[in-house]
Amino acid sequence: MDIYQSTIRPIIFSGLKTDPEWLHNRTLALLNWLSSNQQSTLGHWVKGQLQQRFCLNDARLEQTLWGVNFPNPLGLAAGFDKDGVAAGIWGSLGFGFAELGTVTFHGQSGNPRPRLFRLVEDKAALNRMGFNNLGATAMTARLEQLKVNRLQVAGLEKNLPEEKAKGEQPTDRENRIQANGLTIPIGINLGKSKVTPLAEAADDYRSSFGLLRELGDYFVVNVSSPNTPGLRSLQDASQLSLILDALQQQNLSQKPILVKIAPDLEWNAIADVLELAQSYSLAGIIATNTTIRRDLLKTQRIAATGKLVTEEAGGISGAPLGQRSTDVIRFIWQETQGSLPIIGVGGIFTAEDAWDKITAGASLIQVYTGWTYNGPWMVRQILQGLLQKLEERGMSSISEAVGSGSG
Repeated sequence: MDIYQSTIRPIIFSGLKTDPEWLHNRTLALLNWLSSNQQSTLGHWVKGQLQQRFCLNDARLEQTLWGVNFPNPLGLAAGFDKDGVAAGIWGSLGFGFAELGTVTFHGQSGNPRPRLFRLVEDKAALNRMGFNNLGATAMTARLEQLKVNRLQVAGLEKNLPEEKAKGEQPTDRENRIQANGLTIPIGINLGKSKVTPLAEAADDYRSSFGLLRELGDYFVVNVSSPNTPGLRSLQDASQLSLILDALQQQNLSQKPILVKIAPDLEWNAIADVLELAQSYSLAGIIATNTTIRRDLLKTQRIAATGKLVTEEAGGISGAPLGQRSTDVIRFIWQETQGSLPIIGVGGIFTAEDAWDKITAGASLIQVYTGWTYNGPWMVRQILQGLLQKLEERGMSSISEAVGSGSG
């Protein structure tokens, strides 16, 4: 048990009973400072400490998808860093990639508060944030500035004495050159602005993509959040095809485009999405978003509102979602015979959870709720567990494990 789980989490979850969204914003503010100040003496030292404690580099965990190298398969899911304020630091926390957003073309404040709740008994969260973000223009400016910072730091590094003169190894210098932290791939999750009518959804997605298309390594069409009115109707093949057609017309640089689906879709609806994905040469599927089901929960009442959990709108993430998302991953793998890459997300807390999704067919996996429950040491613990799984089975690469349990 690490210090986060043994001491810090009980204090902030139970002792102080901190509001989840307030704590989330304070955490992002700290990470934003670290991301923006890595060139300072203090920032550089802190980054080194983070990498030493949370990062695990091993060639057996690396994969290349869509021509993009992922140093390990464990990424940060969309929803945590909606505006990319900490984009430059996620790699120093051990993640193999990070997905920013959901970002909409028009900035929006989201749904009324409170809108984020912990369901501790279930190791879950209920959220109805409503795509609160500053908008695609603001994210574009932020990521462009990160690129400028990287070029500036790289230019300064070229003028430094050789490593031997400073007693450094080449890897030290390489890490300094990447001082903006973007040593990992960045995905950008796109959503529909609430003010945009459903009939104009395709233009809304296309506008966001047009601004951000050169700043992300892959892009995600999010039509599966339960917190924007009517959004899930866009998962219907006829509606989704309009969005995909609009994006692919503008996708001249052939950026990987994926679709994120809900866990509550029937099997035939998922099959329709897969057929559409193949028709539009999509790069993959993210399975899955949050669920609107409540029947698997132990929690009966939300303390912050006094209402029954069945009366509270929003999507459930965390442990209750785990098995369903794994089942959806396995279904996709079997339906496509492993030809369509899958990013698996939902209910990952341990290396065993991660391994189940990878062997079901996920090439990459993501965490969010599990990370908030288990803390920053979770990433390294899961990666160590995956390496142990590979050793036990005589596998030399994580790619060998993908789909190995799906028959």
